[in-house]
Amino acid sequence: MNQLLAAWQGTITPEMEQVARDEGRPAEFILQGVAAGGIVIPANRRRTNLKAVGIGAGLRTKVNANIGTSSQQTALDVHLAKLRTALEAGADAVMDLSTGGDLDQCRREVLAACPVPVGTVPIYQAAVEAQEHHGSIVAMQEDQLFEVVERQARDGVDFFTIHAGVTQESLAKLRRQGRVTDIISRGGSFLTGWMLHNERENPFYEQFDRLLEICLTYDVALSLGDGMRPGCQADATDRAQIEELLVLGELVDRSREIGVQVFVEGPGHVTLDQVVMNVQLQKRICKGAPFYVLGPLVTDVAPGYDHITAAIGGAVAAMAGADFLCYVTPAEHLGLPTVEDVWEGVMATRIAGHAADLVKKVPGAREWDEEMSRARKALDWEKQLELAIDPGKARRHYSERNPGESTAGCTMCGEYCAMRLVSEYLGKGYKEC
Repeated sequence: MNQLLAAWQGTITPEMEQVARDEGRPAEFILQGVAAGGIVIPANRRRTNLKAVGIGAGLRTKVNANIGTSSQQTALDVHLAKLRTALEAGADAVMDLSTGGDLDQCRREVLAACPVPVGTVPIYQAAVEAQEHHGSIVAMQEDQLFEVVERQARDGVDFFTIHAGVTQESLAKLRRQGRVTDIISRGGSFLTGWMLHNERENPFYEQFDRLLEICLTYDVALSLGDGMRPGCQADATDRAQIEELLVLGELVDRSREIGVQVFVEGPGHVTLDQVVMNVQLQKRICKGAPFYVLGPLVTDVAPGYDHITAAIGGAVAAMAGADFLCYVTPAEHLGLPTVEDVWEGVMATRIAGHAADLVKKVPGAREWDEEMSRARKALDWEKQLELAIDPGKARRHYSERNPGESTAGCTMCGEYCAMRLVSEYLGKGYKEC
């Protein structure tokens, strides 16, 4: 059943019930959020192995992990290993951004193995196929583009990133203004090249109703992509970015009018003082649609540490109302991430999301922290390790640094453990470990 149309009819779907259970919210709360467009449940009606996930207001901040092959690395087993790692690390959704190898097989293998929502960027496959069949991306035919969209929907993809806001007008604004890094969105660059070469408007914008028909048929959620997102701090919140956002706001209205769920993607590189403003601006212009941000990365000088750069921006963005954080790995700007990079990226982003959930008073967030605090006070090391966001890493660190028999403290303070000493001074005693 189509989630948005069902919500308008007052029908609580099995997917809404699943989200309500997972979020600790009444099913009616989820129903109302979906009906208003503030909550999105990406759930292609052809998926048979999906555990529904809700994204939006009042819910836990969700984390997406990007995986994919490239023209240089096409091994499907490595691709699927990254999928397993992302899921084990706690990713709430996965995007298959493959551009190398058998793209249909890659996507179908991911869909078969993945219980969480799967997203794609259809322009990637359309561009790769145009290059292979016609020798050039700009030779892509519009019908071929929409055929790829429908093929992926038919396979069961739950949400599409569609760069429909890259228009001739937004390109004109970019040219007149000038930028340090121009366009850094891969999908945005493919469409830009096609538009300029063919002197035509963006097919996704010009034929948006055609796209909506496909999404409505399969109940694919739209993630309106930010092809004009800034690629460095110097370009943040400029005219090209805002022009695209204004277009996306209009497309949110058009999507909702016919029953297509929609959320909106946000900027990648934004200085720390502009993060909150960017979230508030998107929420205002897009009428409360869930906001999906890449990072944001709050400095440009940390290659190798950009999972940290993004987590800083992501925590602030989520605190301000962003609903969905796309992870960034340490390899961002350097190369295709390894399995280890995927794990680090998901964990850093989950930490950012949870930090924001404490502020947003998401059910269960503060209780988790308070349980950890009580375990620390009691020097209950086993409980602390169980409660850690990454129990495996916490256990490794503890075991390596505290060899032999466990003690009441750890090697940081030893016999001078503040928790132990104050408990003795106050006559509360402490738990031996």
